[in-house]
Amino acid sequence: MDSLMGTPRILTFGEVMARLATPGHQRFQQAMPGSLEVTFAGAEVNAAVAVAQLGGSAAFVTALPEHEVADAVVANLRGLGVDTRHIVRTPQGRLGLFFLEHGVNQRPAQVIYDRAGSSVSLLPADAYDWDAAFAGAGWFHVSGVTPAISANAADVALHAMRRAKTLGLRVSFDMNFRRRLWQWETGTPPQELAARVVRGLLAHADLFMGGPEDIALLTGEPVRSDDTRHAARLLTAKFRNLTYVAMTLRETVSASHHRLGGMLYAAESGQAYLAPRRGEHYAPYDIPNIVDRPGGGDAFAAGLLLALMTKELLEPSTAVAFATAASCLAHGIPGDFALMGRSEVEALMRGGDGGRIVR
Repeated sequence: MDSLMGTPRILTFGEVMARLATPGHQRFQQAMPGSLEVTFAGAEVNAAVAVAQLGGSAAFVTALPEHEVADAVVANLRGLGVDTRHIVRTPQGRLGLFFLEHGVNQRPAQVIYDRAGSSVSLLPADAYDWDAAFAGAGWFHVSGVTPAISANAADVALHAMRRAKTLGLRVSFDMNFRRRLWQWETGTPPQELAARVVRGLLAHADLFMGGPEDIALLTGEPVRSDDTRHAARLLTAKFRNLTYVAMTLRETVSASHHRLGGMLYAAESGQAYLAPRRGEHYAPYDIPNIVDRPGGGDAFAAGLLLALMTKELLEPSTAVAFATAASCLAHGIPGDFALMGRSEVEALMRGGDGGRIVR
């Protein structure tokens, strides 16, 4: 693993779940009754693991029940280099689950959530020692998945983001809109609930990650899906506290074949940076055989945050190139966790000959 000695920590907050995936590309009906592949996952924990694997310093805040499966979660994260000291263990709630059926060719992936009553959805903000968790951190990262799981989790996310800003941290927010999760206010459509809650959260963010459709939802303005720079300008005009807007640029050929790029918009200069590039031209990565799709966006977030804290990577065009290369590599790694080193990402970012055996 590469090392970044002296780099401030990146702190993330959210839910870690058990991911139960069908083997290979089996349908649920084929795999059950039978065996499912169990790993751990969650938007913010995915980002923390990726940062740690890339050589950065990462800590994760969550709540977990007091049983042996949750012990295994903590041990797994600790073994991957994540600081787990600020994980709260509680008799309240349960470990969230999600079931995954991988997509292939023209058949999309399927996700079934089982997260109601999870520990992190129930614990209030004062159950966490935020000041201790924030000590030594440079960035605080949250995604839209966390406020989507419960009204309480939304309140905790808002409290934590406010406290992070008070303590001088920079805050990143990844929209990660999940229609099936924004259900906790009866009678309110998911898009309406998400837009209202996220607008309140974004007032305390420095970096927003999300696509043009997310920005249209948050601004109420029509945005073309291919007009990423205009979308970013709209959002930074509405939320003047934002320094950056970032997004992955994804062309879906099929469930198992994507073309992937990234964009970083700097509000101060009004400049949009695209990656990857070949000479003067934008040239997205072609990924014709996706191994595991979930977690690719979280690897992008991790790569970007790490780059923005690393002297030799923080120039915007370099930062987005690093983030996009990290996301690309994550599509070839089974599981949500992006287990890759900084040198691998930099090799791809600099035009390395991907696919050759490293001897």
